[in-house]
Amino acid sequence: MSKHHLLATIRQIQQFLKGQETRFTEGIRIMKHRLTTLQNSVTKATPNPPTVFCSKLDAPLNGKKFGTKNMVDHEVHFTCDPGFHLIGSSSRVCQPNGSWSGEIPQCKDISGCTSYPCQNGGSCVDGGDQYQCICPQEWTGPNCQYQTQTVPPAWTVTNDPAFSRKPRCAKFDRMQQCSCEAGFHMTGTTENRICQDVNECEVYKLEGAPRLCMHTCVNIPGSYRCSCPSGYRIFGDGKSCEDIDECALLLHNCTRGTTCINTGGGFQCVSSECPKSSGNVSYVKTSPFQCERNPCPMDSRSCHHAPKTISFHYLPLPSNIITPTALFRMATASAPGRPGPDSLRFGIVGGNSRGHFVMQRSDRQTGELILVQSLQGPQTIEVEVDMSEYLDRTFQAKHVSKITIFVSAYEF
Repeated sequence: MSKHHLLATIRQIQQFLKGQETRFTEGIRIMKHRLTTLQNSVTKATPNPPTVFCSKLDAPLNGKKFGTKNMVDHEVHFTCDPGFHLIGSSSRVCQPNGSWSGEIPQCKDISGCTSYPCQNGGSCVDGGDQYQCICPQEWTGPNCQYQTQTVPPAWTVTNDPAFSRKPRCAKFDRMQQCSCEAGFHMTGTTENRICQDVNECEVYKLEGAPRLCMHTCVNIPGSYRCSCPSGYRIFGDGKSCEDIDECALLLHNCTRGTTCINTGGGFQCVSSECPKSSGNVSYVKTSPFQCERNPCPMDSRSCHHAPKTISFHYLPLPSNIITPTALFRMATASAPGRPGPDSLRFGIVGGNSRGHFVMQRSDRQTGELILVQSLQGPQTIEVEVDMSEYLDRTFQAKHVSKITIFVSAYEF
């Protein structure tokens, strides 16, 4: 082809493409117009249903309520005070018809003696709303928890020469004045005086006296010192105990493939393992404490309802922590360009001590695990919680968190 013919052919093709582009753009415009018309007609025909609210729920007498929302799919949890047990539902969900699921909770009185409150061999006598402990002769207190003081406290130590010293004496106007060093008190007759050490540890054991040491008091000549259990060290004030972080200081013996978790007075070597493959469900470890589900076949309902993510969390706690207290939070966030869930459901789905916890919603996108009963250590508690995502009341995904709590033997 000559140059003239080639340029003419190129212009014809350009005109052809321009016409195709115009027709395509017009088709898109018509389709947009039709979709807008359809959307308007559907909106007018099916107005948004009114927001459904359930009636307000009160805490049961002698109990507590966790959760304040009363909209559809929101949960409320109930627990009873010590000495009472729950009858009815421990959690209730606001349903689309405006009613609460489950039964009305009530806290019934537990006979005081059923919890064996009397210590050290005491006998319990049930008195209806209250109980009384009959204590052995050497024990006293409401629960026989205090040892009866039958002899004067040993405020002095006499079997070690370091705990007794001669007084310092001087004569003034023919009279002799004697005194002891700080931490000693004078005993004996005028002719045979001696300074005996004051055992501060025993003196301050008296009820109502301030506590000298957080853990153990050790008497020394003229004074005292505080000591802490293994795994702790004395804090700067000389009285409090501070946990030693064996993990940060590399004082642990955790092997390769495990992770060191610092606990009160020690450490734990943990290894978080993903669930084994089952049918179409399999997981891959994406971090030391996270597993993610592999993509599911389109037609596998069981796979889509299996947890999308499984995370592992380890929490150290002291004994007898004040309750209620929030220990753990779960939240969701939508990816850019992807609509997030419009409803979340939280729950406790496993563990070896579920009665100590409740799961409640703290805001639209967050749920909290609340400790409602104190834990006495040393012990290891496991609790498993999940968060389910819904969009237009249709299940989207579920996320599971496995929480292990290491409760120390001490309250610090």
